[in-house]
Amino acid sequence: QVQLEESGGGLVQPGGSLRLSCTAPGFILEYYAVGWFRQAPGKEREGVSCMNPNDDRADYVGSVQGRFTVSRDNAKNTIYLQMNDLGPEDTGVYYCAAGFGCSYYYVQSEYWGRGTQVTVWG
Repeated sequence: QVQLEESGGGLVQPGGSLRLSCTAPGFILEYYAVGWFRQAPGKEREGVSCMNPNDDRADYVGSVQGRFTVSRDNAKNTIYLQMNDLGPEDTGVYYCAAGFGCSYYYVQSEYWGRGTQVTVWG
């Protein structure tokens, strides 16, 4: 069974930055659409970004546009989410996902990670 693995979450002050990573042991991310979701406390999971295979461009939900950047390193089989200018509204559990395509900033997800906590406070 495919299991993605996130890392890089933590506690950061408003205005700070974090970079999340997502790997997939035994599974080649290069061939899939990849991206991120997040779930804030008491809210439903929402799509954050999606990047199609063979495409360096990603789509983003409006609330993170200009602050978050998705990238992939195929040699390391890893995707990243660079998050800048973080605010309390960005607090939540962040999940990476892989699937067969993007619907705007939603990954049409087949595979998920277990999530990593991001807390913006201070």
